[in-house]
Amino acid sequence: MRILMISMSSSHFFRWTEQLKNSGHQVHWIDVFDSNTYVEKIDFVHQTIGWRNKIKYPGRYKLKEKLPWLDKLVNKFNQRKLETVVERKLNEIQPDAVHSFVMYSACVPILKVMRKNPAIKWIYSAWGNDLYFYQNRPHYLSNIKEVLPVLDFMFADCKRDYFIAQKHGFKKEYLGTFPTGGGYDLKRYEQFVKPWDERKIILVKGYQHQFGRCNAVLQALLAIREEIKDFKVVVFAANEKVKEYVARPEFKNFKNLEIKGFVNPGEVMKLMGESVLYIGNSISDGTPNTLLEAIIMEAFPIQSDPGGATSETITHNFNGLLIKDPEDPSAIASTVKTALNNPAMMEKGIEYNRMNIKPQLEREYLRSRVLKAYGLVEKSLKN
Repeated sequence: MRILMISMSSSHFFRWTEQLKNSGHQVHWIDVFDSNTYVEKIDFVHQTIGWRNKIKYPGRYKLKEKLPWLDKLVNKFNQRKLETVVERKLNEIQPDAVHSFVMYSACVPILKVMRKNPAIKWIYSAWGNDLYFYQNRPHYLSNIKEVLPVLDFMFADCKRDYFIAQKHGFKKEYLGTFPTGGGYDLKRYEQFVKPWDERKIILVKGYQHQFGRCNAVLQALLAIREEIKDFKVVVFAANEKVKEYVARPEFKNFKNLEIKGFVNPGEVMKLMGESVLYIGNSISDGTPNTLLEAIIMEAFPIQSDPGGATSETITHNFNGLLIKDPEDPSAIASTVKTALNNPAMMEKGIEYNRMNIKPQLEREYLRSRVLKAYGLVEKSLKN
């Protein structure tokens, strides 16, 4: 089967696509934002890059920085639309299927083209906030409702999004719920899983932005700093808003707090393997990859539950704890204390995750399921 992938350049997309290596499928990719970079990691994929600018004139980046209004005007005439490039590629490679990752960057811009090519199967992957958050914005919802009935197949990272898609017009076949980047090489990470009694870290995801609410967690931990003084609190992937927040005077005496900026994926897994607790907090998300990584590395997860996505994986007070209000530091503090005051619950929950969830996140296990799903698409071509 010839598949044309439409996606931004991202590590999740590369990991997903790697599952198709040596599968017998011929895979093409258009980078929707055109980072103009060939990706060695997926060198088996035919990559369309460098497509956006008609004329690559010198000084483009300086113009964008110094005179953004002029850059915008020039781009109106100098930049190709994704729709145009996709249409050209459809004619060139004659794919059996188009697989779009994320609604607004990879589905909405090519809707007209896909309507003109109904014989090509259209697959959609919903990730993160893709449907859950944007269904509440009238303009976005209008576009979502136009796209969903035209799709033939759908993947998602949580079942919640499949139900949202059905509600707004998706009528065809659901291919299943999978982590955004596919599975994990469990053997590779096993060496970094520390014994329970050697773990001394409370690990926090450091996103404070439109969706992330790390600062509410930091406020909660500040309020119970005496109870957690024997632990090291590590915040990873901390952005500027987090760094500004912990620069406040009240954090001066929070001596066991460590703030890390960018941390590569391997280092995140090592930190997870040294942590008693992992805390992730946001007002909107799908199934967070970091939640799954905490389960793999056998840290006890505390996670917000927007729209019920997390509760598909975590049962409250059993194999993790759910943050009911991501904006309420006092409730978050109480949730953290619940975990630390119940080590038997944590150990039992981690054991459950180890035996029941972790094996289902193994890379080859998930790859076989993903390939089976693509097989259903291929089978539909003959009908």
